[in-house]
Amino acid sequence: MPCHPERATPRAATPIPRLLPDLTAALSAVAARRDGRHPMYGEPPVTAETADVAREIFAADAVPAESMTITSGALDGIDRVLRSYLRPGDSIALEDPGWPSEYALAATLGLKRIPLGLDGAGPLPGDLAAALRSGARAVILTNRAQNPTGAAFGSERAARLRSVLSGYPNVLTVEDDYGFGFADAPFHSVRGATERWTVIRSVAKSHGPDLRLAMLAGDVVTVDRVRAQQQSGPGWVSRVLQETFVELQRRGQVSPERVGRRYAERRGALVSELARHGTTAHGRSGMNVWVPVTDEAGTVTRLLARGWATTPGARFRMSSGPGIRVTVSALTVDDMPPLASDIAEAVRPAAPNV
Repeated sequence: MPCHPERATPRAATPIPRLLPDLTAALSAVAARRDGRHPMYGEPPVTAETADVAREIFAADAVPAESMTITSGALDGIDRVLRSYLRPGDSIALEDPGWPSEYALAATLGLKRIPLGLDGAGPLPGDLAAALRSGARAVILTNRAQNPTGAAFGSERAARLRSVLSGYPNVLTVEDDYGFGFADAPFHSVRGATERWTVIRSVAKSHGPDLRLAMLAGDVVTVDRVRAQQQSGPGWVSRVLQETFVELQRRGQVSPERVGRRYAERRGALVSELARHGTTAHGRSGMNVWVPVTDEAGTVTRLLARGWATTPGARFRMSSGPGIRVTVSALTVDDMPPLASDIAEAVRPAAPNV
């Protein structure tokens, strides 16, 4: 069957473009308020309006944000937090499968990676306990829309993880809630289990990838260290972006409930169709579905020949089993039956030659 690029799933976990807010009106309002004024050096790195909006967002989920700042996206925030606390040779616990950018960041910082196995409710408490016993000084956890599996904390899992972490108060916990604004799963946190902590919320998937902005709340020491790093580098995140984000929030142009439903419809349809074919898949929240396979390269190649571009799981794994990531954002519910049928066919072991 020839490849049909127009129906191929995206290799990158990109949001659905039509669900992103139109920036035109927000940018126009920002420009009009400025009326030719240019912010200068020495002004606060976070505008008062941005801080107010961010604190309101965090407060809605009971996350203290007296100490907070703005970074240039989630990975920038994670990078600065880790640099504030860890040194080359330290160990860090990371989800497996997990986000390749975190793996690359750990390697860049000279950190030893300890894999955390996970299921649909997030990292396994036993694996976290083992990682901490072996000397992990930091752990990164994804609250919901975990990349690539779609795992999301429930209240019970969050409580069990907090219980494990409470025995190690000096460990740094980094919660990457990049699912803010688009994931249909509720937010649950492990905050409060350790003295050093941060919760980071990017707006890339909810407001647009080019709005390079993330809100970072945490303990006062960690946040102050992040601010100090920014001062010795870029100084601040563009106030144009901050003001645009505030304007979008004030206008109510982002509806997490509506966006979450759209992803849930697509994800749920694919998981259900795969189950009908006897194929296991994981996708509790977010925009990705993880399908365990035995032959990643072969499965991806066979699907590409049928018009579906999927991502081999090798880049998402340390010691976990093979799989492929399917991103649903470029697809419709109507695409799921043929996609599921093709995946089920592609993952079947090839018949032996006689």
